[in-house]
Amino acid sequence: MNFLIVQSHPEATSYNAQLTGAAQRALSTSGNEVVISDLYAEGFDPVEAGRHYRNRIDASAFVPLAEQRHASDTHTLPQDVVAEIAKLEAADVVILQFPLWWHGPPAILKGWFDRVFVSGKIYRSRMRYDTGYFKGKRAVLSVTTGAPETAFGPGARGGEMSTMLWPIQYSLHYLGFSVLAPQCHFEASGHGYGYGDELETKRRLEQNIDNWSSRLAHIADEDPLNFPGWASWDEAGRSISRAEQDVC
Repeated sequence: MNFLIVQSHPEATSYNAQLTGAAQRALSTSGNEVVISDLYAEGFDPVEAGRHYRNRIDASAFVPLAEQRHASDTHTLPQDVVAEIAKLEAADVVILQFPLWWHGPPAILKGWFDRVFVSGKIYRSRMRYDTGYFKGKRAVLSVTTGAPETAFGPGARGGEMSTMLWPIQYSLHYLGFSVLAPQCHFEASGHGYGYGDELETKRRLEQNIDNWSSRLAHIADEDPLNFPGWASWDEAGRSISRAEQDVC
């Protein structure tokens, strides 16, 4: 199988980088092909802007969706975007490796979504959700947090993980991916920000890596999370079950 790991951490020796390295080794050892997009190391520009488009449909005002679709149709997409799309097209499974910052992904990863998943080529009116461009491919989030696992959940001080990850996971579903349950690596802080002693922290982080590596060996067999598809909605985009309730 072909795997793409999209890493979003600015430090080459970070725990996120260690998780990426461990995943690459585990997958390669099993005979898989692994490609890594290290967004910070590659200097990926996350800011969508008119300067990226050499063949503007309207130079007087930048309308991102219009310019993306025009560039898609005229084969003039920015080369860094073309390169990322090619990696995605070649992958059977996409892993997004990132730390949870301010209850969401780093800005560079959000900007990667903004620029790479272009209107026109990657999604159109009916080419979304369960008929999306990447239908048949899988995606999974591998996320690090500073707080311990006990701090996450309904009413907990860290927030509910499923709520914080919902936007990025639903966006992947929007694009046609089958989204697998996230791999959360809790209490992954260092440099004086940890919650336990140094030896205990080291043991826990090593165990996280072992657990992730073990899961990757069987990730192709996992059942994806359940998301609604076109058959779930009426023409107004409402849940059919909710619409039926409203009528009653």
